[in-house]
Amino acid sequence: MSKIFFEKYQGTGNDFIMIDNREGQFKNQYRSQIKHFCDRKFGIGSDGLILIENHPEYDFEMKYFNPDGTQSLCGNGSRCAVMYSQSLNIINDKTTFFTIEGPLYAEIVDQIVSIKMPEVSGYSNFNEDIFIDTGSPHYVCFVHDIDKVDVFNVGKDIRNLEKFSPAGTNVNFVQKIEENQIFVRTYERGVENETLSCGTGVTASALAVGLKNNQKHIYIKTRGGELQVKFEPDGLGGFTNIYLIGPAKKVFNGWIAVE
Repeated sequence: MSKIFFEKYQGTGNDFIMIDNREGQFKNQYRSQIKHFCDRKFGIGSDGLILIENHPEYDFEMKYFNPDGTQSLCGNGSRCAVMYSQSLNIINDKTTFFTIEGPLYAEIVDQIVSIKMPEVSGYSNFNEDIFIDTGSPHYVCFVHDIDKVDVFNVGKDIRNLEKFSPAGTNVNFVQKIEENQIFVRTYERGVENETLSCGTGVTASALAVGLKNNQKHIYIKTRGGELQVKFEPDGLGGFTNIYLIGPAKKVFNGWIAVE
């Protein structure tokens, strides 16, 4: 049995196990244990696991794993990865790093991380709801009283609808607070539960609100904290210059046993 050093980071309550894997100590066979590592009763406890690895062209590569072992882009995880990489002296206050969706640019100003998210080419309407892929697929549902929404059960039902099979979708419930401010709660695919925040989810929600209200800068409240999303329509039914902005902080560090 071996041990691996990890650090725990959170971005508006979305928490991640961070591992510096530039020397390859997290071996491929350990990926089958990711669910155990993320378990809040029997493991470290997190919404996902992130490996920081070397890349031949960019400052680093971020590999994000959901608790079920699947991979996707994670907005809040990306912000945490940037802050973690700064602590490792891989970067200073600006970086371009590689993800499953390709290279992303980010910068840190006063402990706030701003990530330039992938461009969005389009969206789909489902009556009053909207489906947008922001690097991960998101269904955005507008509600009048977000506190009364059964996020787990309703989110789970939408996540597993046949039209989103086989991969499924994340589900966001959005309540408008003011003209450019919303409250978002998210059921995350892969976590299979509500999380305190979801970066790609609040991005999708902000874009959906922008479509309805002709806004380009949305302030978002989540159960884990506050974020901002800035963007521009590309004139072709999509969006460009999309920035996800918010804090990312270290929680603790330790060692985990691996087999």
